[in-house]
Amino acid sequence: MIVVLFPYLPGSDSPIFKGVSVFVGILFSLGSSNAIANMVAGLVITYMRPFKIGDFIKIGDVSGEVIEKTALVTRIRTPKFEDITIPNSTVLSSTSTNYSSNTKQNNNGLLIHTTVTIGYDVPWTEIYKALIDAALKTEMTEKEPKPFVLQTSLDDFYVSYQINVYTKEPTKQPGIYSSLHQNIQDSFNAAGIEIMSPHYSALREGNTTTIPPDYL
Repeated sequence: MIVVLFPYLPGSDSPIFKGVSVFVGILFSLGSSNAIANMVAGLVITYMRPFKIGDFIKIGDVSGEVIEKTALVTRIRTPKFEDITIPNSTVLSSTSTNYSSNTKQNNNGLLIHTTVTIGYDVPWTEIYKALIDAALKTEMTEKEPKPFVLQTSLDDFYVSYQINVYTKEPTKQPGIYSSLHQNIQDSFNAAGIEIMSPHYSALREGNTTTIPPDYL
């Protein structure tokens, strides 16, 4: 509309008017470069479909549920109920992780995992049993497929055991992890297995065990 009306504006043929018009156009172009970049990124994201409203995702250091997608920005609500606005250009240029992509279909779900380090003096079969028992007692997790344990490293003083359990509640990860850690402590205490670092083990001469008396 501006282009059509321009020739009919008073003084449109004067050099001053043309110079001011070019100057305003340059300012508009420079000022809207970020907005245009976000709009283009928003269009690309729409066709890529890396996530949708309601998905639990992670972009950079921000994790949360997608509550809004616009042409310019994406809004995420964190587990602490903080609404964070991320420009679409940042979303497109960053690595994004979608925790919900395999939980709303006929798939096993998302793997929740955590690691404990136990000394070589404890048989690995006992540790496997204690970790799997803890995983089965954790709420909002799947009983099928069954939880499983991986030995991720053999270090100088201990072995790293990683418990893996499936869940279809990606938005409740903080609560699931907290419950899993609580159950691991209970299962290990009930089995008489102490969770200690090598440093604590080396300095504990004469000290009492870390297992609460109720479990002994």
